[in-house]
Amino acid sequence: MPLGGWLGVGKSAKGHGHAKSLDALSELAQLQDAMSAITHIMNDDIDSAEAQLAKSSSSFHQLGVGVCTFLRATLGFEQEAMREASNTLYTAECTAYDQQKRASKDTNAYRSPIYPPGTEYAVCQAEAQLMGAVVGVLNESLTEALKSFYKLRKAYIALQAVMDAEKQFLSKQSTNSVNSTGAGRLSKPGSIRSNVGGSTLKSSGPPTSLSGSTASLKRSQHGDKPKADDDDDEDFDFVDAQEDFEKLTLDAQGNPEADISTFSDHPLDMFILSGSNFCFGMLLLILSFIPPSFASLLKIVGFKGDRERGMQMLWQATKFHDIHGAMAGIVLMGYLNGFTSFCDILPSTGEGSYPKARCVALLGSMRERYPNSHLWLFEEARMLAAEKELERSVKFIEDAGESKLKQLEALGWFERSLNHMYMHDYEATSFAFEKCILLNNWSHGLYYFICGASHVELYRQSKGTDPGAAAKYAARAEDFFKKVIPNTGKKKFMARQLPFDVFVIRKIQKWEARAKEWNCNLIDAIGVSPLEEMIYFWNGYKRMRTDHLEVSLKNLAWSESTANPHWEKEGLDEKAILVVLRAATLRNMDQTTQAKALLESEVLVHDRALFKGNLKDNWTAPCARYEMAANLWREADANGSPESHPKLLVQCKDWLEEVSKWEAFDLDARIGMKITTGKDTLRKYGILL
Repeated sequence: MPLGGWLGVGKSAKGHGHAKSLDALSELAQLQDAMSAITHIMNDDIDSAEAQLAKSSSSFHQLGVGVCTFLRATLGFEQEAMREASNTLYTAECTAYDQQKRASKDTNAYRSPIYPPGTEYAVCQAEAQLMGAVVGVLNESLTEALKSFYKLRKAYIALQAVMDAEKQFLSKQSTNSVNSTGAGRLSKPGSIRSNVGGSTLKSSGPPTSLSGSTASLKRSQHGDKPKADDDDDEDFDFVDAQEDFEKLTLDAQGNPEADISTFSDHPLDMFILSGSNFCFGMLLLILSFIPPSFASLLKIVGFKGDRERGMQMLWQATKFHDIHGAMAGIVLMGYLNGFTSFCDILPSTGEGSYPKARCVALLGSMRERYPNSHLWLFEEARMLAAEKELERSVKFIEDAGESKLKQLEALGWFERSLNHMYMHDYEATSFAFEKCILLNNWSHGLYYFICGASHVELYRQSKGTDPGAAAKYAARAEDFFKKVIPNTGKKKFMARQLPFDVFVIRKIQKWEARAKEWNCNLIDAIGVSPLEEMIYFWNGYKRMRTDHLEVSLKNLAWSESTANPHWEKEGLDEKAILVVLRAATLRNMDQTTQAKALLESEVLVHDRALFKGNLKDNWTAPCARYEMAANLWREADANGSPESHPKLLVQCKDWLEEVSKWEAFDLDARIGMKITTGKDTLRKYGILL
């Protein structure tokens, strides 16, 4: 999951900018002062950052305030932080709009040899719009979420104009055959972004004029609203963003082939370069993993995401020693150590695989730049977990000590909670999730549910050997489960209940109904291990070593054992839970043949309608099909060359397409993200979907 909130600026932003003329030297001084302040933020020194940012209301300082509140909101997901971030980012957007208008007319303002006047403020505005859009989507309001997609569209138009200006500049340099200075020193004169931006622009066709770029910038100004009859947007059809760009050319070490400074070494130009790379990269990456159920929202934006190109641009941004480089690093590490650990259909080697060497190098660089920040210690712990070193990951976070930033401390405890769960350390799992309840106000119902599920496992372990201890564990589990429903439904996402809230409420209601029907207590009415279900939905099996996976198989086997007197009463949906979880565990042990056989004989043979209705677990039928796809991919990728197994890839595609067309089911958005990633991977190998 993806960032969360750890930075706050207590003072609200000032007005929308200055009325007086801004000369180039003053502008540069403001940029450097704001960037210096934000560096304090990345070192967890909020007080110094706040004091320095409060000295000015320039666009750069207002954007700094926006960055503070954005990080706090997205790291913590708390509604008060969301509102503060939304307000400060709106102020930053308005300030940038005002200053861009003045700079475009003020002859004393900085005049770049590359960009139209005021482009630095257009980048500030686009960055504020992008961060504001992310916050808006996380907001509880559907209206705010929809507005956010329009903000993404406006940010895209502004960033596209920046690239147009770069393309025109390079075209002029190439036409004039200037080989001694500026772009003429580039190794590939026809591909400016291969050296500076993380993606390559085609140089064919007529160059974009400065007036054309300026017009594009004006279209993105604050206050413009998309209209059906807006001439500026007539040709802005729904497109795949990759169509307009070639791929980035990298050297053997994964670095751009030419030095960024050969493009421009002026701080304002560097700010534009780093900002456009960070913003566009983040924009493309975010849109690339929108699940199928939300795909219609992309029509508002007007273009699709592009994970590969987005990541290339973010990698390029990390080479800048400024806030854009640091935030690009945060997004990359969050994606690579978090999101990719959540997905299964990814290459094990080569393009699209986990770039361990680059991640290690990036982490080392960021630790060196910001030695006092716990954020990078946290990312190092996540890298250990991604390498299946769960115990080392937990100890690393413990040894790092307490962070003075509450939201970052909560994030660390949440990561420890998950790792304890994957390690099957049930006491530690419950303790860690209780700490999460104290540190934030998000998903308390889910946390109580996992605490209860941990004690169910302790109850089952001791039931046959220590009845007294078992009774205590059962009572503790029931106490936790009683707190689940009262602590759900308080938070919403796009005006809907949180998916996990819906899930755990239904599970509790299902168990209560069974307890009444079977005349037993609640804990004995629980079916297949609810903790293993949680592990599955967080894709914990991918982080487990064989010894951890064997414990999962043992927990699952309990349901069919003589210790469980109710197995014969179970319905098809509950037995399907056992099959899907067991198959997922076997897949992660590379036992794909056995996993597929289980799914085919125990789930796929049944009519899908039998898994729906009442309080049934309707996720098992679609997830069984996803598991078939994941098994087929694992077989195709076994030797690191999926392209040599086209039949397996086609079968994988067929299963993914079947699930993507499935009606709504429990936690479908989580599976949807896996499906989107899987389809994206298959396209790289020529499989059309």
